[in-house]
Formats: sequence, structure tokens, C-alpha cells
Amino acid sequence: MTQEAGPLGARLLSGLRVVECSMLGPGAVSTPLADLGADVIKVEPPSGDYIRSMSWPLVRGSSLLHLHISRGKRSIVLDLRTDAGRETFLALVAEADVVVEAMRPGGLDRRGLGYERLREVNPRIVMFTISGYGMTGPYRDLPSHGIAYDAWAGTVAPVPGPEGMPSIPDHTSIGITAGPLFGTAAILAAVLRARETGEGCHLEVAQSDAAAAFDWLRSEGHRAYERPADEVTGNPSDGYERRPPGTAGMAEGVRYQFYESSDGHVLFMASERKFWENFCTAVDRKDLFEAHPGEKLADHARGNRELRRELAAIFRTRTTAEWIELGLAHDVPIGPVNTPATIAADPQFTARMPWQSADRLVADQLPFPVRVVGEDPPAASRPAPAPGEHGEQILHDVLGYDTGRIAHLRAEGAFGP
Repeated sequence: MTQEAGPLGARLLSGLRVVECSMLGPGAVSTPLADLGADVIKVEPPSGDYIRSMSWPLVRGSSLLHLHISRGKRSIVLDLRTDAGRETFLALVAEADVVVEAMRPGGLDRRGLGYERLREVNPRIVMFTISGYGMTGPYRDLPSHGIAYDAWAGTVAPVPGPEGMPSIPDHTSIGITAGPLFGTAAILAAVLRARETGEGCHLEVAQSDAAAAFDWLRSEGHRAYERPADEVTGNPSDGYERRPPGTAGMAEGVRYQFYESSDGHVLFMASERKFWENFCTAVDRKDLFEAHPGEKLADHARGNRELRRELAAIFRTRTTAEWIELGLAHDVPIGPVNTPATIAADPQFTARMPWQSADRLVADQLPFPVRVVGEDPPAASRPAPAPGEHGEQILHDVLGYDTGRIAHLRAEGAFGP
């Protein structure tokens, strides 16, 4: 493994200790905590978390999934099927603020380490369970992987594939990202309450629920339209027409739409009249504004094919970078259109999202996106661990165990066969 680095950026959660039992992607719930300086101890079975071999690409033999999700964490191997392993786990819990159960619900309970047992050794412990479909409901025990939650939530749909058979499209994975982010916020809220009252709690989130909540605008829009048409309407700029919820109602937009530039694409977003007038002035086409002034707010000139053809011809006359310069100079909302492969070259990206280097984390990785003003972005201080890499260090630093006691635990099978 690469050498650990000193603290980088804000260490806002220094002093917070998290004990994590995770398999695969749900362990992402504690990654932001580690980025922000928390001591995250990843407890692994003797066989290790097989996240290291899942997905692609593999970097120096470990999956990028593991390198990203497990960055900044320390690893200890404990066999929770043994008395010695369970006792050591409970000793760690006694010194922790949070226990993360990132697997199918009840995994720790089946090992005699459920919430009620944990709070016996630490009444202020916050237990957080993150799973695919949650602790209740008919899908509770259904095995699943990340795309399942997006498909369940309606955020990704099949597309035609080989021989016309349905295929999975390229898409943003929402559930496996939103679940951990919602969870992180709840964990910190619960820790604050526990420190004030001395009482912990058991939180849980389903990655499927999180995917649905993340896409609230569409589902709530459909729900709203179930109410009477005289009660729930569209926008005045469209004559109150009830167009499809969310971005589906943007398909026929003109003043808010994608356009080809001379070397790519831009997104034009002049849905307010003042921005539309600024644009027409900047390109010396006040005639367009006079002919199509539109409404003051939320007017996309939807369905105006004549205007769209005019704008298409205008946008093809400059490069994407030139359009961004025009937007900055004349207060016009125009944005570049990137792909995951091209975004790293974008000047806004290079100014805001400095890569965490492979020299430190094995693979180049994006930083935590929230920062303290005037400081470097928070960053993981160590790469993702090998199974049990920090076991003796954790037992010595956290529990004060000496070499003899660690040797006794080893003999008792605490660390596996």
C-alpha cells in the first residue's frame, strides 16, 4: 500500500469514531465521514470484504470501488462467530460514536450484536443500518445490487440492446450514492443528540428509498397531477397547461435547451425574460427579443420551432468556450455540456475539484465537494486498506491492548483461523 499522508484539508470530524461492518457499496455511508477526519474502523471477516474484486477497473489488483469507498479507513479482521471476536467488537463499540451495519438487515443481530446488545456496552451508540430495500416491507430479504434501486425508483429504464433485447443504459447510479449521503446527515444529527442526551438510537435507510427521494420532483409531480385540474395547474407562461413533471416537460423547450456549438454543445437557460433580453443584445439580435419577448418568468418558448431554428444557427457560430465567455460578460446563463470522460479538462472542474492523487490513494479520486472557505478540500489521509492492515494498531491505540493480549486473542480465534 502507499504511505499514509498527514492531515489534508479540514478535519471537521476529528474525534468521531465509527465502527463499520460493510460488504460492497453500502460502506460508502462512512466515506464522507473519513474524508472529514473521522476515525472509521472497517471490521472485516477473515475472508475480507470481496468489494476488492468487484466491478472495474482494477487498479494494482484492487477495484476502484474499494479504493474509493474504503479510502481513509482502517481495517481490522475479526471473526464475529467466535466469543473472542465478539468481545473485541463490543470493546471497540464501547469506544465509538457510531456503528455502521452496511449489509442485509439483521446481519449483526444474527451474530448476537444487534442494537440492544450494543447499547448495553455504550448507551449513546448510534447504530446505522443501510441496505438495499430496508428493514421492513416485502422486499426486505430480496438480494440485490445497485442498479436495482434505480430501476425500482423509476430513475433508469431499459433501452433496446443486442437483437432488440432490453439492455441497461449508461446512467448515474443514484441509490448507492444518495442512500449514503442521506445516511451521513442522519448519523451526524443522531450523534449530536446522543452527545447532548446520552442516548443513542438505531437509524436505517434503504438505498431504494433514497433513490426515490432523490428523484422527488418527478414522483411528487405525478402525484400532484392526480388532484383536480382546477386545483393543480401548469405555469402561467404555458397558459396553465399541465405539461409532464420534472425535466420531461423540457423536451420542447427553446429558450431552455441544448444547442450545438461549433465544437460541441451548450445548454442555454434563458427562462427569465431579463436573461433572454441580455442574450439577444449580446448577439446583436434585438429583433428576436422584440418578436418573441415572452413572459417575465419560466418561459421556455416551448414548441416555437421557428425560434429554435434561429437559435440553432446562432449557436453554431461560436465554440463552447466562446459561449461561456459571452455568458460571463453579458450575464447570460449558458453552460458547457461535458461527459465523464471530458469533464476533467473543464476549467471550472480544475479550479474546484483537484484530484486526490494516485500517489496517495492508488487511483486518482475526486475530493469531498464541501470545503471550509479558505482551506484545502477535505481529503482522505490514507488509501483503502488491505484486510486487517491496521488490526494491531487499532487494538493498541483504541483499546490499549498490549502484545500479550493481542497474542491471546489470536490464539482464541478472534482474528479467524
